[in-house]
Amino acid sequence: MKFLLGEKRKMSQVFQEDGSVAPVTVIKTYPSTVVFIREPERDGYRALQLGAGERKDKNVSKAVRGHTKKYGTFRFLKEFRINNDKVPTEGDVFDVTQFSPGDKLIISSISKGKGFQGVVKRHNFAGGPRSHGQKHSEREPGSIGATGPQRVFKGTKMAGRMGSIRTTVKNVTVVRVLPEEGHLLVKGAVPGREGTLVEIKTKN
Repeated sequence: MKFLLGEKRKMSQVFQEDGSVAPVTVIKTYPSTVVFIREPERDGYRALQLGAGERKDKNVSKAVRGHTKKYGTFRFLKEFRINNDKVPTEGDVFDVTQFSPGDKLIISSISKGKGFQGVVKRHNFAGGPRSHGQKHSEREPGSIGATGPQRVFKGTKMAGRMGSIRTTVKNVTVVRVLPEEGHLLVKGAVPGREGTLVEIKTKN
């Protein structure tokens, strides 16, 4: 498996060799250092901790500084689960050159927060009828349960906070790799706003 951390930058488009246009998301990647390896015998699972980016020492807690003191102070610190026997060693550094056009990626990030939204936007409800005496029911949720139970069941789709959750997109295709700028261009959209931390990995 391949791993990398980066930041979402913007969306653009790229002309491919066959003349077609591919919508792409530009991800600014950072060299990612393996700062710690979790082992099943000690931690109960196997995982890599990657550090990326730069940060001033004063903005990092003493506990984190002590944890990563061998390799420096990082802006981002994320953990990736692994289940194969090919485990990198501490201190290994991954960069964008490990990817090539056509690779399939799994990308995770925090989606855009949309605030408090109604059921039409949040859950794609159709809303009430627009005629036959209905006055203000275009975007109402309608009934939220039967009279019998006399309570609202857990999980009922209702209005509430929307977005700002961890979202994973699979089978994202790499369109272009720009090692000089550290940019990775992937086909389609990636969750999150500009500047969102993006976790990148491959299936195997």
